[in-house]
Amino acid sequence: MSGAIEAVEESLNYSFKDASLLKLALTHPSFGSPNNQRLEFLGDAVLQLCVSTRLYATMTEADEGVMTRRRALLVQERSLYAAAMRMHINEALILGRGEQLSGGSLRRSILADSVESVIGAVYLDGGFDAARQVVARVLDNIDPDDWRDFKTELQEYTQGQGHGAPEYEIIAQSGPAHARVFTAVVFVEGKQLGSGEGNTKKNAQQAAARAAIGMLGL
Repeated sequence: MSGAIEAVEESLNYSFKDASLLKLALTHPSFGSPNNQRLEFLGDAVLQLCVSTRLYATMTEADEGVMTRRRALLVQERSLYAAAMRMHINEALILGRGEQLSGGSLRRSILADSVESVIGAVYLDGGFDAARQVVARVLDNIDPDDWRDFKTELQEYTQGQGHGAPEYEIIAQSGPAHARVFTAVVFVEGKQLGSGEGNTKKNAQQAAARAAIGMLGL
């Protein structure tokens, strides 16, 4: 395996018996076939089961709705993207030349999908217990801010205070098409509470909501 792929394996703290599985998990469809799409399909299901099992064991007082919402936050694209960066997956991705030139190694959707395909590869190589341990390490290394839904938190607070729902506005965008940066501001009753940047409008709004929550001391 290349040094970059070995770095991913080291970050997992898991040694593959079949090294070709990890290489396949890191091979994007833009490179051709075979690629990681089938492993992504499998890994998504394994990830959901591992997270569900963990939440069931640890959130002993929570009902189904609470656990469902927490699981959705943990496995969302933003969380998996953060995990991929910590696992150095961006450095090990095997991409087609076009995708490589357009910044695919930093594309959130590609990186999030690759985390799922790597989990699928671990499951095939070592079984459910190995996958469960890897998922636990991935989740333990996620900063809580990576999976918090700041927009929902802000809306619940402002509406609870009788101020209505926040309103967002994209005030600027810059950068090339493959690496666009958006700037969003959030208003409550016409007063600007925060601003933030992101590589999508949604992420910029999340950043603005996060800034507003900080300004409000929440």
